[in-house]
Amino acid sequence: MSPVFPMLTVLSMFYYMCLRRRARTATRGEMNSRRAIESNTRALPINVEIVQYAKEVLDFSSHYGSENSMSYTMWNLAGIPNVYPSSGDFTQTAVFRTYGTWWDHCPSARLPFKRTPPTFCSQDYVELAFEEPVYPTAVHILETYHPGAVVRILACSANPYSQNPPAEVRWEILWSEAPTKVNGPQARQFTPCIKQINFPTNLIRLEVNSSLLDYYTELDAVVLHGVKERPVLSLKTSMIDVNDIDEDEDEEKYDCGMDTLNKQFSIVTLREWPTNGYFDKLPYELIQLILSHLTVPDLCRLAQTCKLLYQHCCDPLQYIHLSLQPYWARINDTSLEYLQSRCTLIQWLNLSWTGNRGAISVSGFSRFLKVCGSELVRLELSCGHFLNETCLEVITEMCPNLQELNLSSCDKIPPQAFNHIAKVGSLKRLILYRTKVEQTALLSILNFCSELQHLSLGSCVMIEDYDLIASMMGAKCKKLRSLDLWRCKNITESGIAELASGCQLLEELDLGWCPTLQSSTGCFTNLARKLPNLQKLFLTANRSVCDTDIEELAANCTHLRQLDILGTRMVSPASLRKLLESCKDLSLLDVSFCSQIDNRVVLELNTSFPNVFIKKSFTQ
Repeated sequence: MSPVFPMLTVLSMFYYMCLRRRARTATRGEMNSRRAIESNTRALPINVEIVQYAKEVLDFSSHYGSENSMSYTMWNLAGIPNVYPSSGDFTQTAVFRTYGTWWDHCPSARLPFKRTPPTFCSQDYVELAFEEPVYPTAVHILETYHPGAVVRILACSANPYSQNPPAEVRWEILWSEAPTKVNGPQARQFTPCIKQINFPTNLIRLEVNSSLLDYYTELDAVVLHGVKERPVLSLKTSMIDVNDIDEDEDEEKYDCGMDTLNKQFSIVTLREWPTNGYFDKLPYELIQLILSHLTVPDLCRLAQTCKLLYQHCCDPLQYIHLSLQPYWARINDTSLEYLQSRCTLIQWLNLSWTGNRGAISVSGFSRFLKVCGSELVRLELSCGHFLNETCLEVITEMCPNLQELNLSSCDKIPPQAFNHIAKVGSLKRLILYRTKVEQTALLSILNFCSELQHLSLGSCVMIEDYDLIASMMGAKCKKLRSLDLWRCKNITESGIAELASGCQLLEELDLGWCPTLQSSTGCFTNLARKLPNLQKLFLTANRSVCDTDIEELAANCTHLRQLDILGTRMVSPASLRKLLESCKDLSLLDVSFCSQIDNRVVLELNTSFPNVFIKKSFTQ
């Protein structure tokens, strides 16, 4: 045989491998990879591109606005732009609840979970439904104020308008990036380079991280571009990177961490080795310490190497603190079942964002807690829409040592279910933000949970009489350190007086957007005199806050670190200067839309007090 033929065979195999890799790249859409094929490809067959705005907002984790209004709410993301291309602070946009790192430096801040993958940095999310399922070719996000918060864009295989839900719901990441600092608060159209996916979608999810922002980010609209037929890349290429025929490491890592997570939880057949090398010489405790730095997928992957490491990776001591929130898209009943034997000693559990669209059932959640709930101290269930009354009943029965419970934005839990929480007398932290808790249940909780130190009732619209609630807090919750009453509509000076008299350990109080409080009644003066330990006080959008209130804070609350008086017309530069001179630890002062505080005053104060972040918002 001529030596030419083996060479042709080798070249044919090489060409075949290139085409195979090319096809896989086209299928999985790694178009923005540093090793993507450089080509002048075009989609075949040619499809007419469909351009559509979001039809509906399906779900979100938080928003700045009220549940009974459209101002600053996520619902503003539906439809055509209201503001873009204008820049500034507009009520017609979608705004999340927090920004910066201020919330991480206040008394109510929670300790982070270890083993959170560095690639997961999302803090909030919003899910949007579009009319037509398409294969996405572009996603445009219209940001009108302090852009740069979006860190991840995902697409879902489930059609929210279909009468026949799929047996399996898949989520695919279209684009992901670490938080970046954007220079300037001006509006922009953000169009990241997204990858192709192999299913049509009309459900897009944005995840955000606002930690690097100087103020609240504002989103106006989301535009989805796509085609009805799946694009097929032509094979005409200008250059192929030899490295591209290797398996993509990032792709493998994602598959191991997400798509095959459940398989890794399961027991595998392990090869028997005569020795375990240097691991045989290491103390058991030292190996445990080394493994404690691995993420959950890495721990599961390592467990498949040998019996010794399998034993270490399945040790319940490795699962004392467990956060499954980074893997929310793949956690289901099977995942929880596999984890049961490893989590018998678990104390901290984060299931926030998990289980939606039928992934976790009530029975699956209940089975897990019955096995693993006895030692639980902290349970995070934010945005867990699978939760119902049975789940809360199981929590209160199976978790006798529970001290922290987060039900933020669990808006599907029926009002009567919250009565069960009163059975957990050991609670020290309870987050009920955006839930349907009613007055009767809340009074019962306050009566029996006297150890409460941190309580969030922000945007709880079904409570009829906040004065009665405040009175009960003052009488029963003497250890309260932080209280969130954001957007409670009916608290008055009477409730504030009861609260200040009974809860004198308060260090953090959020009374933002509480329109029934008036400075003329002396309520804010009373707060300043009764609560000398205050470190954070939000009086957002209370137009009546005046110089007298600021001067009382300067005289009595010298430990103040964060103060929000956005929107007041009655505060002068002189009183602010007194406050800044008295409160040496003050780091955040929001005077946005304060009519007497113009940009010149802010500049002067910033010059005199450079360690204080003084925020002055604007509208164009």
